[in-house]
Amino acid sequence: MEALNSRLSALLNDPRDLPFVHLALQCSSLIIAAGWLYWQFSWPVAIVYLLVWAFVFLDRFTLMLHCVSHRPLFKKKHKWLKHYIPWVLGPFFGQTPETYFSHHMGMHHAEGNLANDLSSTMKYRRDKVSHWLRYFGRFLAFGVWELAAYHHRKGNKKLVKRTLIGELTAFAVIALLMTLHWRATLVVFLGPLVGIRMLMMAGNWGQHAFVDQDEPDNDFKSSITCINSRYNRRCFNDGYHIVHHRKPSLHYTEMATEFDANRELYGKQDAIVFDGIDFFQVWLYLMLGRKDWLARRFVRLPGAPERSDADVLQLLESRLHPF
Repeated sequence: MEALNSRLSALLNDPRDLPFVHLALQCSSLIIAAGWLYWQFSWPVAIVYLLVWAFVFLDRFTLMLHCVSHRPLFKKKHKWLKHYIPWVLGPFFGQTPETYFSHHMGMHHAEGNLANDLSSTMKYRRDKVSHWLRYFGRFLAFGVWELAAYHHRKGNKKLVKRTLIGELTAFAVIALLMTLHWRATLVVFLGPLVGIRMLMMAGNWGQHAFVDQDEPDNDFKSSITCINSRYNRRCFNDGYHIVHHRKPSLHYTEMATEFDANRELYGKQDAIVFDGIDFFQVWLYLMLGRKDWLARRFVRLPGAPERSDADVLQLLESRLHPF
């Protein structure tokens, strides 16, 4: 095993990313299971498939895709291998090839949740279910086409091409497979595509739910951080979202240290940090109207204004208004 890991590490830009290779190989087992569903479909097997997909692989695959989008996994001489995760594995996890990179790297980080960000939360009331449904509905119906138009306006011809090729290829294949075996295609490709788009937008909503109207371009006040959560342990420290926006290329293994070293700075900037929950719980609590549950998880940072429990609720409320 050590010899194999050594050979695999030699392919990588950063040996610390070896867990991604292991995870990609593990995720590949779903391709075999999906093939079985196309060969001999049954709903009990389909349910087991979806449970394994959802609770074993989905979160980790999605955040692996996120990490390798920011930091290329393979060395240049092995760069052809980079297509395996987005093009081969991606469609099994609801990701049409190239569109995640085009959206996240080409648009979201460039715009930072401000007005030109197609996934900006600013104009919505972030604790209203009706506003969330409008937000998700627009993304589901028009998101990719608006993304292609965005890159066209910006003169990013390569990203326009990548976006359209990835999206149209995926839907063409799904349409063909639906004619061959609609039940298996619904379980393996179409259902995951809708599901992951809902989850990604719920995550983004949680990450950028609390925005200071006076400083929407301040990463400390337009995003949040979630610490000490199972999600961080499984998903490569994705909860450190303020760190990520401040230093997008920072390796995931360094994020907790970066946050801990700058707690006082976070406090002085009046950043919102939650303990023991993740972005999806933030989204859920907001949809349920339970800001009091969020207030209980609020971290009082050194250097931040002293606040009572009522003051914390007032802070959270003040950063939810649309503008």
